[in-house]
Amino acid sequence: MEFKEIGAEMGGEETIMAGIYQQIRGDISGSIMFLLEEKSARVLVSKLMGVESNSSEPFNEMEISALQEIGNIITGSYLSSLSTLTNMTIDASVPSLCIDMCEAILSVPAIEFAELGDKMLLIKTEFSDDVKLEGYFILVPDLTSYEKILTSLGM
Repeated sequence: MEFKEIGAEMGGEETIMAGIYQQIRGDISGSIMFLLEEKSARVLVSKLMGVESNSSEPFNEMEISALQEIGNIITGSYLSSLSTLTNMTIDASVPSLCIDMCEAILSVPAIEFAELGDKMLLIKTEFSDDVKLEGYFILVPDLTSYEKILTSLGM
């Protein structure tokens, strides 16, 4: 889809999201983001920590750390699968977290992706237990890495 449509697909540009951002390196380089709505982020933090996250308060230091670790685990799993599919070594940096409007968070991959064009692959994922949660991956490889990925997938 066109990059300008991604915010609307994720609930609207003004939707408050938690975005976990990591640089990737190894056989390919670029970045990856995992995003989820603030409500979903609070549910995941509550489940991980075994306490209720107060939605009227900003995330505290412990909750931010938990979100970064959740993003690290989920993104690591995605990158591991991509690594297996492409037979490439892919490593990720320490995650950084931003909680802001979707449009503001998406400005980072927009700047990085601008040199590749105006279309992007958005991967939607769902988690479920007693509650269904949705999250989104945005992989932004550099130009050389983009070609490597497509070649390794036979495209």
